[in-house]
Amino acid sequence: MEDLFGHRISYLRVSVTDRCNERCRYCMPEEEQTWFAKEETLSYDELLRVVRVGATLGIKKIRVTGGEPLTRPGVAGFCAELSHIPGIDEIGISTNGTLLAKLDGGITIAEHLVKAGVRTANISLDSLDRAVYQRTTSRDLLPRVLDGIEAARAAGFQSIKLNCVLMKGQTERELPDLIDFARQKDALLRFIELMPVSTQEVLSDDTFLPVATAKKLVEQTTGPLIESPDFKTNGPAVYHRAPATGQKIGFIGAMTNLHFCENCNKLRLTCDGKLRPCLGSYLEFDLRTVLRSGCTDSELAAFFQNVVSRKPKEHDFRHNYQPNRRMIAIGG
Repeated sequence: MEDLFGHRISYLRVSVTDRCNERCRYCMPEEEQTWFAKEETLSYDELLRVVRVGATLGIKKIRVTGGEPLTRPGVAGFCAELSHIPGIDEIGISTNGTLLAKLDGGITIAEHLVKAGVRTANISLDSLDRAVYQRTTSRDLLPRVLDGIEAARAAGFQSIKLNCVLMKGQTERELPDLIDFARQKDALLRFIELMPVSTQEVLSDDTFLPVATAKKLVEQTTGPLIESPDFKTNGPAVYHRAPATGQKIGFIGAMTNLHFCENCNKLRLTCDGKLRPCLGSYLEFDLRTVLRSGCTDSELAAFFQNVVSRKPKEHDFRHNYQPNRRMIAIGG
């Protein structure tokens, strides 16, 4: 599949739930969150059907997301089914890490995921300070996250990425510790600019820390970073290498990088069955109704193609974007 701007679509992010065991302030509102009812959420069989059709159209990579995907029972089994779909070459998961070390049948959830064919794990880690972590997430779960990272390492994921959302007044003082921690754990560290996904108010002069500023601060610890243009993962991160250690550090600048969308290759499927061509756009298309109306696979494929044809050239975050969904209900 290719959109009107030459983006070749090969990556589908699949949200399996809007539920989460944390309350990150940039992801969820402070007021009570209304969860989707069970009947509003796509079943695993429905999700698998969508992926099977997507794979015939060129989808090769799946990332399972939430909310927190590991709060939905049966995620490892779902991932195992995904791994058997012809054409799907890579399965990853995005998680806050709090449940990766949980034991199920004598082995960790992380081990279950690897056995199911999940090869990469993206783990949110905004702070290594327990009090700051609790303030950011409204949950005192940092020890469980650290245990989860160790469980992920022991389970044998091919790649572990630690995602840190940049927050002015918080992240600056933690940069050296985060860099050292990621190097010790042999994990890729990525710094991500705040985006006004859940609420417009989350982004202000008091909270926004640009990746360019973060990079300069990082270099106070690492020395001048060397850009690594040939090192790519599946997302929009720009990677640099620390000269002394060889450690690679990624920067994701959705707000300040004017070329951010040029190589976008993804679609997002929300847990309630909306297919979204862009995170930073109002556009979403009701796939659930089509699925449950008895559509054929050909009709489902045509729906995919129509959504791809509507994919915008770039996101709207820089243009007074007004969120119509919380990030928790889109999928991280």
